[in-house]
Amino acid sequence: GGGDLVLYGRGGEYVIRVDGFELMSSRAHGSEEHLARLACARLADRTDARVLVGGLGMGYTLRAALDSVSGHASVTVAELIPAVVDWNRGPLGDLAGHPLDDPRVTVVVDDVGAVLRKAAVRFDAILLDVDNGPVALTRKANQVLYSEPGLAVAKRALRAGGKLAIWSASGDARFEQRLRRAGFAVESHQVPARGASGGPMHTIFLGSVGAAVACLR
Repeated sequence: GGGDLVLYGRGGEYVIRVDGFELMSSRAHGSEEHLARLACARLADRTDARVLVGGLGMGYTLRAALDSVSGHASVTVAELIPAVVDWNRGPLGDLAGHPLDDPRVTVVVDDVGAVLRKAAVRFDAILLDVDNGPVALTRKANQVLYSEPGLAVAKRALRAGGKLAIWSASGDARFEQRLRRAGFAVESHQVPARGASGGPMHTIFLGSVGAAVACLR
């Protein structure tokens, strides 16, 4: 979108900022790991499982997804910014144990929405950790992902029983309604940003295809 994406590092800690706005930090990644675990639950024994991760970040979501699926699963990562991929192959690689080196991983440098529209296969889980969640702050084009047409594209890219998991900085009742209108059964999970260490609470929206799921409050 024309802004400056900058990686800052000091004493083994890293922060990525967009025009001064903190997008992510190596100090807080518990909610990203929850995103993957919720979406990939029940996939550990699926040898043909296919997972799509939208947004590489610092690699924590990808690592948690890899740890949740079998050794024969395939995980595709869609990342729009080439520099983020380079950082994960370089200074950020140690943070999540170099997940890009895993042979199960395929990296696609493209917008995840475009990857979904062009997908030749269907996925068992789609994880979206893009921007700030449904209320996009850093790139207005990201809002399309969370619109009804964007959610319809994601639903078509899922197998029966598949999960769409979406990271968000906060809850959003209107977005939950939008997910239901798109044909998903919806759960909303409040999870700590720093995992067991606590920190602020983030929201994981979990939409399911082909299964009735109660809404959690």
